[in-house]
Amino acid sequence: MNTILSKEPVLRAEKSLKQFNPNLKVIVLKQTARTANNAATALGCKVGAIVKSLLFKAGEDFVLCLVSGDKRCSLNKLKKILNEKDVSMANPDDVKKVTGYTIGGVAPIGHLTKLKIFIDNNLNRFSKIYAAAGHPNAVFGIDFNQLILLTSAEIKEFTE
Repeated sequence: MNTILSKEPVLRAEKSLKQFNPNLKVIVLKQTARTANNAATALGCKVGAIVKSLLFKAGEDFVLCLVSGDKRCSLNKLKKILNEKDVSMANPDDVKKVTGYTIGGVAPIGHLTKLKIFIDNNLNRFSKIYAAAGHPNAVFGIDFNQLILLTSAEIKEFTE
């Protein structure tokens, strides 16, 4: 039994995946997929096909942005979308508390709290995209429209 697959955060991500579509599965990588570049190398895909799940603190709330691996999230665009002047990257403690995942393995699903989720339309360039599944060595592959359905994400223009 692979020990990564038995870790609680991975099991939580996998449960969300399986409830949505029993055919989706968690892929365990030998190399770390902690960064988009690492993940792309390990999977042999373009960096843009990697989904970065980035948590931002907006006032008292949090928002998760699913960003294409070759793009950056624009805080200014995010502030305008949220109509909030105080928007910043969430700190590691908040990421863990809100999502239940540690940075490097934040999945777009299976969070401990209900989150507003925005998705980057740039991910639509790829037939298959890959997101973290609760651990730096665990990912899952899915297509853009399925990921929107799975996460209830809203398409927003927040990258640069």
